[in-house]
Amino acid sequence: MARPVRFNVHPIGADVKDNITYAAAPEGFAGDGFFTTSLSSVVGLARKNSLWPMPFATSCCGIEFMATMASHYDLARFGAERLGFSPRQCDLLMVMGTIAKKMGPIVKQVYLQMAEPRWVMAVGACASSGGIFDTYSVLQGIDQVVPVDVYVPGCPPRPEAILDGFMRIQDLVGQESVRRRNSDEYKGLLNSYGIQ
Repeated sequence: MARPVRFNVHPIGADVKDNITYAAAPEGFAGDGFFTTSLSSVVGLARKNSLWPMPFATSCCGIEFMATMASHYDLARFGAERLGFSPRQCDLLMVMGTIAKKMGPIVKQVYLQMAEPRWVMAVGACASSGGIFDTYSVLQGIDQVVPVDVYVPGCPPRPEAILDGFMRIQDLVGQESVRRRNSDEYKGLLNSYGIQ
């Protein structure tokens, strides 16, 4: 159960003693004074609760993202406290808004500068499929230049939808094997985008 929204709006009158949650421990074997589990589970738990998003906002979806980061919806409660505006320090690229074809190489360059492992979330109809802009100048989805992990529908999506997309990213991150990035399938995916 997540922290109630009223906790952020009226912190004095909130009853939080039954509403505070902790990260669930990974599957493992517990004994007297010890706990054993797999390395992938521990790394996944740490990664999913400490994502550093990089917003790449160009249109109205960026305004909805600002509402998502504000105190009422509070994306920070999911472990994304720090927004990064330097791609070298971030591991989640959140593309929001219309992406012109001229901007496609820039999105790819930002993606390549990000820390590995990295994930991508396409927020809104324009980033996912070009939206209503079926024209010669608009990229018909950022999945033409970078691989996308989660698509958030909407024009623009409400903050609840962005939070849902973020939780789907967390699910992917938490279940990903440490060795996935070295697999032939992953390397083949990157090669299909011209990424070494």
